Amino acid sequence: MTETSTGTDWQAWQQSWDRQQEWYMPDREERFRVMLDMVEAFVGPRPRVLDLACGTGSITDRLLKRFPEATSTGVDLDPALLAIARGSFAGDERVTFVTADLKDRAWVDRLPYDTYDAVLTATALHWLHSEPLATLYGQLSGLVSDGGVFMNADHMIDTDTPRINAAERAHRHAGMDRAKAAGALDWADWWALAAKDPVLAGPTAERYEIYGEHSDGDMPSVRWHADTLRAAGFGEARAVWASPSDALVLAVK
Repeated sequence: MTETSTGTDWQAWQQSWDRQQEWYMPDREERFRVMLDMVEAFVGPRPRVLDLACGTGSITDRLLKRFPEATSTGVDLDPALLAIARGSFAGDERVTFVTADLKDRAWVDRLPYDTYDAVLTATALHWLHSEPLATLYGQLSGLVSDGGVFMNADHMIDTDTPRINAAERAHRHAGMDRAKAAGALDWADWWALAAKDPVLAGPTAERYEIYGEHSDGDMPSVRWHADTLRAAGFGEARAVWASPSDALVLAVK
């Protein structure tokens, strides 16, 4: 069941969020596939997973469809996205959601487990600047069990290639403009709809009080992520997937 006593179709909101994200990242499902391939390769088909900055639970959704015996803890601060996540997975004992601010060092104290086989995140940590992100990576090193993995799929910009970056961005945005003209929702459109929904209007107003308008932190290179993860205590780290604009970095404890 995805509808609650409010009559809200949480699955429809979940799918709407996915479509909005795919407008920015047409290869979004490919990065999720590789992410779950690596989960299986390192920790098997019954992992305990931390879905970090989980949003609506997109990773958790794909995790449980592929690995029905997995368990997931989703962590986020956004009240609107968490409302969709909690509504979508209501009654599923494999899933727990926690409200926490990753910039607060005490966020780990809210988790139901001390360690996880895999910590996964996608298109979320780019709103952190490099210093708090490095601090977070240090905390994650303590959360991942020996032999476990951390994976981050996100915008990772190599500033040494400005011409490549400019050409890629222009091509990507031309495709986005065509999709928008055909009716695709962007970030602002999606949130405008959420603000009008009787159930999500309150949480949406609250999330704007927390975050304001969407703003980005730093988007360091793959090399920075890998080096910082190794310095934080992971044994190995490198990209295991990349598009022209994004990458999936895997670190092994």
